[in-house]
Amino acid sequence: MLGHLDSSSGISGDKFLAALLDAGEADGRFRLDHLREAIQALGLDGVSVLTTRVTRGGIAGLHIEVTPAEKASSAHRHWRDIRERIESSSLSVAVRDRALCTFAELAAAEAKIHGVDPEQVHFHEVGGVDAIVDVVGVCLGLELLGIERLSCSPVALGAGGTITCEHGTLPVPAPAVLELLIGVPVEAGTSAGELTTPTGAALLVANVDHFGPMPNMTLARVGYGAGTRETAAAPNVARLLLGHALATGPAATHPPAEDACEPVVLLETALDHLTPEHVGFIAEELRAEGPLDAWLIPAAMKKGRLGVELRVLVSPSHAEKFAERIHELTGSLGVRWTLLSRSVLDRKVLECEGPWGSFRVKVSGAGNSARLRPEHEDIALASRVTGESYAEVRRRLEEAAGSCDAE
Repeated sequence: MLGHLDSSSGISGDKFLAALLDAGEADGRFRLDHLREAIQALGLDGVSVLTTRVTRGGIAGLHIEVTPAEKASSAHRHWRDIRERIESSSLSVAVRDRALCTFAELAAAEAKIHGVDPEQVHFHEVGGVDAIVDVVGVCLGLELLGIERLSCSPVALGAGGTITCEHGTLPVPAPAVLELLIGVPVEAGTSAGELTTPTGAALLVANVDHFGPMPNMTLARVGYGAGTRETAAAPNVARLLLGHALATGPAATHPPAEDACEPVVLLETALDHLTPEHVGFIAEELRAEGPLDAWLIPAAMKKGRLGVELRVLVSPSHAEKFAERIHELTGSLGVRWTLLSRSVLDRKVLECEGPWGSFRVKVSGAGNSARLRPEHEDIALASRVTGESYAEVRRRLEEAAGSCDAE
């Protein structure tokens, strides 16, 4: 299933969630009782959730209201408190990972804005029960509706104005929204006031695979999530389009360059308090645990100290685990998270026969872009055993690999 989110009127957690529920009502795949079960799984007792059909700017949509049982004074939580609640819940692994990634994005943005470590971030509005329900509910809806790829239009932020929050009166867009949406196509929109909230922005960054035009699809259904207030210039409604990829024809779901894109998280930390040998050991330990990649970059630190940037590329579902592992191995006070997309060629490993027995060949791409590359470990082993140079062994194995690929 493909999903496309129209955020031309902005996005918030409740609008996103309501659009998913509205779309899920058609076949019952995502219903209000599913959301209530998730709330119970989180141990949020006494929370009520109501949905109503409303009209915003002449368009009917579903509006959701979450009412917590707790007092307002206890609605603010640290990132670590929310993480522990989600991790200890009985939610599925996929839903937990999506939710954790969303709150991690929020924590990283707030930490940068306020100059603190993400572990010390104290969520205010986005730490309330309603925000937790919105985040977990959206992540649950994406899974239950089977949305394999989610795209989103350029995000409307709001054409000026201010908002009042725990930090005082802030200009629109809020600082956290701007920090979260770096690298994302945005627009002011046609209405004044806050159109996109930090919770909505974090949900986009953590779950959207591509920002841009709607993909070509066979449209199956549309969900409409209505915001709380009326906006003068455009309906305050988020539209979620669900459909199936076109099976034939020149117009694919996405342009070919985007078909092979996948979301990844780049974890980074700067180190200047460890010896080179210690840093090398850390990199080896991380690589052994199976990230997508890990590497070191020399860096000039403050006061002229020489250090390194440790960078680890992981899938979003493994980001939390590797971030904690980096803290554990390095003693670093902070790990930066950046959500990226990468294009990936098809790849496979073949077992081939060569002059010195079997060896492995990595095959990537197809057609004119196809590449055959004998594995380094097998080249090195043959060089040591035979006494032939590394370059000569590689050349002869590459020749043997050419016929192996045709088998």
